[in-house]
Amino acid sequence: MRIVFFLLVSFFSVASQARDQIRVVGSSTVFPFVAAAAEQFGRAGKFRTPIVESTGTGGGIAMFCSGLGEKYPDMVNASRAIKSGELEQCEKNGITRIVELKLGYDGIAIANARTSPVFKLSRESLFLALARQVPVNGKLVPNPYTRWNEIDDTLPDAPIEVYGPPPTSGTRDAFAELVMVEGCKQFPEFERHTPDPDARKKECMMMREDGRFIEAGENDNLIVQKLTGNPQSLGLFGYSFLEQNAGLVKANPVDGVMPDFADIVAGRYEIARSLYVYLKPDQKVPGLREFAILLTSDAAVGADGFLVLKGLLPLPAVEHEQMKLTAAELRPMR
Repeated sequence: MRIVFFLLVSFFSVASQARDQIRVVGSSTVFPFVAAAAEQFGRAGKFRTPIVESTGTGGGIAMFCSGLGEKYPDMVNASRAIKSGELEQCEKNGITRIVELKLGYDGIAIANARTSPVFKLSRESLFLALARQVPVNGKLVPNPYTRWNEIDDTLPDAPIEVYGPPPTSGTRDAFAELVMVEGCKQFPEFERHTPDPDARKKECMMMREDGRFIEAGENDNLIVQKLTGNPQSLGLFGYSFLEQNAGLVKANPVDGVMPDFADIVAGRYEIARSLYVYLKPDQKVPGLREFAILLTSDAAVGADGFLVLKGLLPLPAVEHEQMKLTAAELRPMR
């Protein structure tokens, strides 16, 4: 009987520690940076190479918040900050301690093929092109615009066709906050129609569904293929991905500013966001703290770090030092 009991205890002990490989899910924008760090981490030889999956920010956080233990991801990449509702879901599932690491910054580029004309865009013109409802003669109506020059006669006479990510994407969330909400503020009709600020914000974020905005999934490579195959179309994705595909696509200015390294870091290009990694310090997988330390190290995200060379825009020095300390101590958000 004692032997059986010993074997059962041993089995469950091994099962609870069965996974010896960090598992990361989340943002397609953050994916290439964390995947590069994972490869370097594995090459060091002390721990196995982490598994990194591109699932989208929203989908990744849902998986991350589903519970503790080997069945659930240890880390999630996010191209936006985790939401209060998501934190509540984590807590409901027993995840009471979460470490937030900000890796750096990225801009959202409005891109097209290198052979395409330049679109001198504004957040107002982007809103009018993509919103589900727009003001016409003082009333809100279903979006009637089908060509860019109908919105602004300085824009090309080209059909409105914009490829972008689905609602589960952090890039989509950031675009809604930074472009759709800001563009909507230019039109008092929305405030008259929906006085409640929270309801109005949701209304302003609603994208048209008549085929002018086309969801291309979480795969940014597919958007690049669509742009090169259809030179009249535009697409939304991160600056870092734009840099990786500079031979095929180019960015367009928004409000007179191009998405380049200096302007994003300085805050002059206003369609930019922070990139994050969240982890559960209570997961028992080996190497979690060490991987967090690598992700925030000078070698990875310092001014000449290997992730910066891949297109990540670095944090200011003071904030970077804070992230290094947070990683070393696995200091929870709350």
